[in-house]
Amino acid sequence: MAANPSFDIVSKVDRQEVDNALRQAEKELSTRFDFRGTGAQIAWAGEQAVTLQAETEERVKAALEVFKEKLVKRRISLKSLDAGEPRPSGKVYKIDCKIIQGIDSDKAKAISKKIRDEGPKGVQAQIQGDQLRVSGKKKDDLQAVIALLKEADFGVALQFTNYR
Repeated sequence: MAANPSFDIVSKVDRQEVDNALRQAEKELSTRFDFRGTGAQIAWAGEQAVTLQAETEERVKAALEVFKEKLVKRRISLKSLDAGEPRPSGKVYKIDCKIIQGIDSDKAKAISKKIRDEGPKGVQAQIQGDQLRVSGKKKDDLQAVIALLKEADFGVALQFTNYR
């Protein structure tokens, strides 16, 4: 007897693509006329964090917009980027950004509840660490769940993997 069809709901970001976006933003900040002489910089600050800095609050916000633009071009959802507010740090302004990976337990419970309440009957969702496994009797039911979740906004970028 074959197992029930299933798929996983995950929230992962390809770090290499983020690095590529960061490098492109870095290049643009160094060459664009409106960023000359503003000390605009972007760099990794640890494994899952990025720091932007510039001499004025407006320039550091503009640098963040350049970075967001590059992320979108690389098909990385902006829901995966948690950008803080500009803060003064000595003579420069800084913005700290985190790259969000995984689905936290509160959001996982909300997704599971949505599937239970509005999804087709006979579909179960199990929380497994920072992802969810959804299984059901029919593949059509699973596709209905994917469509349901794509319409909803849980504040995280969702990907659907291991569809069997």
